Amino acid sequence: MFIKVLKDKFKVKSGLKHLKEELKRTSSVVDRKKGISSVGCIVDLDQFENATVFQELSEELSLQPNAVKIIGYKNFYDKNSPYSTPVFSDKDLGWKGAIENSYALEFLNREYDLLINYYTQESLLMQLMTIKTKARIKVGFKEVDENLNDLILKVPMKDFQIFKKELKKYLVVLKEIKE
Repeated sequence: MFIKVLKDKFKVKSGLKHLKEELKRTSSVVDRKKGISSVGCIVDLDQFENATVFQELSEELSLQPNAVKIIGYKNFYDKNSPYSTPVFSDKDLGWKGAIENSYALEFLNREYDLLINYYTQESLLMQLMTIKTKARIKVGFKEVDENLNDLILKVPMKDFQIFKKELKKYLVVLKEIKE
């Protein structure tokens, strides 16, 4: 028991060190043409339970039905409980910031035009997912480290309709989508 607690503490310390190193580096630019054709969403399911509303983005941004990929974070989850969204948690943290979850690894192996970081509380694992995800544009909230996102929206997290409206507005301004 004591050894497991000590091991977890060192994993967190190692993960934080890795995160700081990655934030210092210039982010690698994803070489994709302008326009939004694929969207990835990292959602804090402890704060926002209805992650399926992100599928509305397909229609809102005129995307293919399977263009939106969602992964959820839960502080603790039961592997035997059914979740409508693939889930990862703090127990999936490995050494040197590695993420040891098959759903998360599948999410990270894709490239996205737009990554939505739908969380407002700083979590090492969600921040690592954000850093490791290959996306041309990263969007998030002001409460999280501003170095993680390219576009920061100051809207209430609980009101997805306002978020969706503001996101669309800025994507039009950036000429990523047409109105």
